[in-house]
Amino acid sequence: MILNGTAASIKSMEIRGAGRIARAAVEALADYARNLEVSDADAFKREMQKAAEILTETRPTAVSLPNAVRYVMRALDSFESVEAAREAVLARAAEFIDHSEHAVERIAEIGARHISDGDVLLTHCNSEAALGCILEAHRQEKEIEVYATEVRPRGQGLITIRALNDAGIRTNYIIDSAVRYFINDVDLVIVGADAIAVNGAVVNKIGTAQIAHAADEARTNVIVAAETYKFAPRTILGEKIAIEERDAGEVLPGAIAENLPFVRVRNPAFDVTPAEYVDLIVTEMGAFPPELAYLVIRDYLGWKIEDLR
Repeated sequence: MILNGTAASIKSMEIRGAGRIARAAVEALADYARNLEVSDADAFKREMQKAAEILTETRPTAVSLPNAVRYVMRALDSFESVEAAREAVLARAAEFIDHSEHAVERIAEIGARHISDGDVLLTHCNSEAALGCILEAHRQEKEIEVYATEVRPRGQGLITIRALNDAGIRTNYIIDSAVRYFINDVDLVIVGADAIAVNGAVVNKIGTAQIAHAADEARTNVIVAAETYKFAPRTILGEKIAIEERDAGEVLPGAIAENLPFVRVRNPAFDVTPAEYVDLIVTEMGAFPPELAYLVIRDYLGWKIEDLR
């Protein structure tokens, strides 16, 4: 079943990146709806809800996942026949995937405007949106150079430097802890996001907060590139975005850990960057300061007060 395979791939990080995760989940929901055989609309809705829960439980931090699933599942609010409900789900899924794919292109166009000819950039982790801005600036024939972090412990930076290398962009590959050493050589930090809170705080790959703090100290601007579906509506109620802590084996092999009985390995996958360390958030709807994050949740994600219960 594609649904279970997709859920497993998201959980194991075989599918990674908030945008890719969201699209994969929506595609799995669409496939499940297409092949679901039940007798009435209520049963269809119940089975689809179970499928949605399987997907949303795989990665607790990336709000793109529940936002994407919610977008598709809202198609089931008012249909009374199985076929009508099925068609509505498939239509919403196709609509989301199309929007998501074009969102990255639009973010790249807007983000590239904030990259100047001659800039030295620093990026962390492997973000479609952030990388898109850098590649678009290069396509516009701006002379740029990039510092890309290794991104321990999963090494996502390797994916980033391959893309930069393939594009012919001069790139420096550095260990995460070297950011402070090089930050004064950097003109602009550009990163992605896994979630953005209503107050503009950004949840992204572990190490982002330290980079933003170093950038603030060096008076280097920080841009966050993110699709609107990465904003977290329930933070309006004061809910915290769950920070996923992954398996200790990613950091310390089990054979070594077995001989260290008093050592506990901590492996949070994300951290929270306060809004005051972010200068600009670039979305497919435009660029704005983090203080306006609430408007995205209200005007573009369409959340109303009655939805937040």
